[in-house]
Order: sequence, then C-alpha cells, then structure tokens
Amino acid sequence: MSRISVELIPRTEEGLTSDLDLVKSKIPNIDIINIPDLLRFEIRSWQGAALAQNYYPAVMPHIRAIDINLDEPLPMRADLRRNGITEVLVIEGDPPQDMTYKFYPTVTTDVITKFRQEMPEVKVYAGIDQYRGSMRQEMYRIRRKLQAGAVGFFTQPFFDMRYLEIYADMLEGQNVYWGVTPVLSERSQSYWELKNNVIFPKGFAPTLEWSIEFSKKVKDFAINRGDNLYLMPIKSNLEEYLAGVLG
Repeated sequence: MSRISVELIPRTEEGLTSDLDLVKSKIPNIDIINIPDLLRFEIRSWQGAALAQNYYPAVMPHIRAIDINLDEPLPMRADLRRNGITEVLVIEGDPPQDMTYKFYPTVTTDVITKFRQEMPEVKVYAGIDQYRGSMRQEMYRIRRKLQAGAVGFFTQPFFDMRYLEIYADMLEGQNVYWGVTPVLSERSQSYWELKNNVIFPKGFAPTLEWSIEFSKKVKDFAINRGDNLYLMPIKSNLEEYLAGVLG
C-alpha cells in the first residue's frame, strides 16, 4: 500500500509546530513525516520527530552517518525508544561548516548494521542519490545497503519522468519513496545543476505550476505501482504546494 511522506524542516520548535498544524488541518492523505537533521538548527531530527508524533503516529528522523562513532552506542537510542520511533532514514551527511563539531569517517552501511545490532526493532531506510555517479555505481551502493539491512529507500528529487522510469525498472520489487521538490527560481535551478549534477528536461520551468504538475505525475506513477511518494516542499509555500499536489 502506497504511503505519502512530507519532509518538514525543524528550524525552531514553534516553526515546526506551525507547519504540523497546517499540514494536519488542511492537507489530506499524509501518512508519514520526515524530519531532516540539520546542524545549523538546534533541534535534532529525533527531537523534531518526537514533536511530530503529536500529529502523526508515523515519523521518520534522518540519521547522519558521519555523526556516528562506531565505538559507542547510538546516541539517539534512548530518545527513539522513549518515544516509540520505529523508522529512521540513514544518510551520509555533509561535513559541518563549523569544524569544532566532531564527525567520523562512518558510512551509511556501517550505521545500518549498527541499528540492526543495537535496535533491531527499528526499520532502517537508506538514501538513493541518482546524480552522484553512474547508475552502475549507485546500484552497487543500493545492493550494499540492502545487504546491511535497509528495508527501503528514499531518492533525491526527480525532475524528469524518463529518468525516474529507468530507476523504477532497476528498483523493481524494492520499497521506494520517489522524491520530488519544487524549484521556484533560476538561482535554485542553478544550485541543482551545479551542486547536484541535475540535468533538467526540455520544457522545465522554475515555477510553482511546473513543480506541482510534475509532482502530480510522480504521485500517480508511484500509486499505480504501489510505491511511495516523498514530498520535499523546500522554500515554497507549504500549503500551496502540498494542496496543489494532493488536493
């Protein structure tokens, strides 16, 4: 059965509560809330996920692999168990800009295995970055994550249905959340092109209208396959974008 996940940024407790109020009251059909772990904000992902549980029983904090010291217990273990959080998304994580913040040469497969050993009750999802290298390289990473114990995957945002369909063929039978996000300016488009190696399709426009229509196509594609949808309404009008896609 398909699930629809929305990512909400935990900038502040008040801001996250406001977003949760809006989504819960005005946007139907949301099944799970994803909370990223962003070091520039004080709220860690598992703390934001605990707050989101007041609105949605299914929440998924993101866990940065480079924050995990393999020689010590998982630092969020007590919080996850106390709040009954049973799903996490493990990502690699970018090194912090503040170099006083300690990080480790830990990779996602190590953390997936560590969760399996220390918290076997938790379902661990992993990321797919379809832009970082060749498809062959990414499929190898996917197989390694499955061997480590990942139960499913969240992709980076897609902007081209043809490219998504190629990955869908390769991932047939896997539990996948297909990612989409609005791109609303030429500056944002350049960011995706230069930092993430995205090639936008002919006819793309950095507008809310284009983003909504494309996201609806991905939603229909995912539902028809029994897959899942992952909405990342970054820097957009939360209600307008989500209502346009799901309304």
